[in-house]
Amino acid sequence: QSPSDSSEDIPPATQNFIIPKKEIHTVPDMGKWKRSQAYADYIGFILTLNEGVKGKKLTFEYKVSEAIEKLVALLNTLDRWIDETPPVDQPSRFGNKAYRTWYAKLDEEAENLVATVVPTHLAAAVPEVAVYLKEAVGNSTRIDYGTGHEAAFAAFLCCLCKIGVLRVDDQIAIVFKVFNRYLEVMRKLQKTYRMEPAGSQGVWGLDDFQFLPFIWGSSQLIDHPYLEPRHFVDEKAVNENHKDYMFLECILFITEMKTGPFAEHSNQLWNISAVPSWSKVNQGLIRMYKAECLEKFPVIQHFKFGSLLPIHPVTS
Repeated sequence: QSPSDSSEDIPPATQNFIIPKKEIHTVPDMGKWKRSQAYADYIGFILTLNEGVKGKKLTFEYKVSEAIEKLVALLNTLDRWIDETPPVDQPSRFGNKAYRTWYAKLDEEAENLVATVVPTHLAAAVPEVAVYLKEAVGNSTRIDYGTGHEAAFAAFLCCLCKIGVLRVDDQIAIVFKVFNRYLEVMRKLQKTYRMEPAGSQGVWGLDDFQFLPFIWGSSQLIDHPYLEPRHFVDEKAVNENHKDYMFLECILFITEMKTGPFAEHSNQLWNISAVPSWSKVNQGLIRMYKAECLEKFPVIQHFKFGSLLPIHPVTS
């Protein structure tokens, strides 16, 4: 679709926004999810962005719209709140309870934050969209974070596209500027409050916390003149190139957080380093993401459905 002028962006008055809620309660409900409009739109969004960043460095010149700037400002606010909410002294090393204080602030302010990004004529969408932001930063009861929370952030961005706040020509900035900033804030949360990985598969998972930056990051590296998949286990290659590529930034973070041989603590990634090309890595990661995240009940039972990401079957 070509970006239209702003007057055409006003959605029809028939759009009834609703507060998203859980719809996947039992394992057999997973069929509803896979046939849903929400699933089709979500995966379509991920793949569109995957195509958009193909072969591009993070330092590539791209357009930054006002909506993108506002989203970065929103994430900067969340970052500042971490500084204002230091960890508390407690006996257990993991799951610092100060996270709950930080989260309570987001819970209270989420709609106000989203309202800074969404124009006034779309104000009715704010409560619906804000739910995905609240779901995107971890769970305040368990003080954990995982790929389901990451998916909620992607859903949040997808909703902003559906209501016309983000446009077709924002694609690169969505990944490089907004999602990348989100990753930085999540890493800071994980480090500051020692959050547990949610639904971690331990050494058999790709990563304790994230998945999407590996997909988009491998797309960035497709047809790279000299960096091959085998290079990401080479410390020197990572140190020299991590500022340009999300994938390598993820690897750097893992090596900072974990000790011991890479092949032991990150076995799946170690195996991926043997794949001959980045396009093969990228295709394999997309398949793995569907199988390990989007088709896993423990992850999807928490996903929420509203008018923008509806549970009803795809209408083609």
